Amino acid sequence: MGDMTATSARRVLLAAPRGYCAGVDRAVIAVEKALEQYGAPIYVRKEIVHNKYVVRTLEKKGAIFVDETEEVPEGSIVIFSAHGVAPVVHEEAATRKLATIDATCPLVTKVHKEAVRFAKEDYDILLIGHEGHEEVIGTSGEAPEHITLVDGPDDVKNVEVRDESKVVWLSQTTLSVDETMETVDALKDRFPQLISPPSDDICYATQNRQTAIKQVAAESDLVIVVGSKNSSNSVRLVEVALGAGAKAGHLVDYASEIDEAWLEDVTTVGVTSGASVPDVLVEGVLEWLAERGFGDVEVVQPMQESLTFSLPKELRRDLRAEAAAASGEAVSSEAAPAASVRPEGSQR
Repeated sequence: MGDMTATSARRVLLAAPRGYCAGVDRAVIAVEKALEQYGAPIYVRKEIVHNKYVVRTLEKKGAIFVDETEEVPEGSIVIFSAHGVAPVVHEEAATRKLATIDATCPLVTKVHKEAVRFAKEDYDILLIGHEGHEEVIGTSGEAPEHITLVDGPDDVKNVEVRDESKVVWLSQTTLSVDETMETVDALKDRFPQLISPPSDDICYATQNRQTAIKQVAAESDLVIVVGSKNSSNSVRLVEVALGAGAKAGHLVDYASEIDEAWLEDVTTVGVTSGASVPDVLVEGVLEWLAERGFGDVEVVQPMQESLTFSLPKELRRDLRAEAAAASGEAVSSEAAPAASVRPEGSQR
């Protein structure tokens, strides 16, 4: 190949898949479509997804983000975030006569249903996840008397169960696969009859992004993960990159947060983004790197993604009704009139 200058040797390994997963895409579009369909303001309980840029963009369009349901004016429309909510939140919404759109990721909903089923069968459920994370709070709320949170391998020694023959583990969907299985192995050492969930609870997108960054990190001096600090899957990507051989790894929301000092003695930069990050932010990082000599970008894509989720049923119903009305078609008896998102607790 001949001699290569320091400048020509500089390259970027761009991980794929990266960025928006199907659940995030669905949730963000749900807020945008709700604003178009019903008009501002539309209230959103918690951040729709854990990304500063996404939240600020939706705020500019008329979304109002609140921490608790009680902050939403009675009779208003509220969207529940992709992370899911506990049953008590639905009850609170019904009390306040709020019209709800549930943007919970279907993969999180699957974990909720597993928790309900195992609780009905009187299992002790060991939920692997991080204390205080919205997804964990929502899942725990499905069966609080049956669920014990296990926050990593070091927490296993504190776990107590009623019957070691009736114990099952579930997981927060956005964890590191390696970390989760390390916790599962430690649990199995204590409870040999521990049952695994019927299917892997780690989100497909989380797994795919971690697989891709492992491959990238093995050849990278520096890995930059685009994502917010309160995004569990983004934080995990940095940890996975460092564990896979990257000499350094950093999490940034925007290209402007990158420190040029990080590039000292660096020839290969790995770049990826969390599952709640729009690609425009990654493009900003690539432009920033190109301006500093890292213009050679190679995509590393160990797998493809094609999964999509339909919009929340409440929103689909009203969008169908409006489309039918606009085209002059008869609206079926199952379809409600446009702008008819129903308050919680009403007949569905």
